[in-house]
Amino acid sequence: MPKLNEVCRYIRSKNAGPFWVTVDLFFDSGESYAKYHDDPAISAAAIADIYGVDAALVKRFPVPSLNMVKISYPRATPQGGVHERDMHSGQQFVPLLQLQLMSRS
Repeated sequence: MPKLNEVCRYIRSKNAGPFWVTVDLFFDSGESYAKYHDDPAISAAAIADIYGVDAALVKRFPVPSLNMVKISYPRATPQGGVHERDMHSGQQFVPLLQLQLMSRS
């Protein structure tokens, strides 16, 4: 079973305002997108588990025309706050790189 970084050509994270983080998963082909875009490993519940947020607040936006999935979740602390550890959320994608997908390649 493949890891997320093996079926995506690009994975990035960024802030989506002071209270949200967005992760973009750009799959390496239409075939990979079709096979993995709704994989349980990147479901709202799984993402909530990884980032310690309420699953009901995780938003997923499949974008078939770009072979990508956009996932947004609330930040643990507001951007720029005293406890901020990643002002631009540019490193938040890292826990997803080695994520084991459930579907077979």
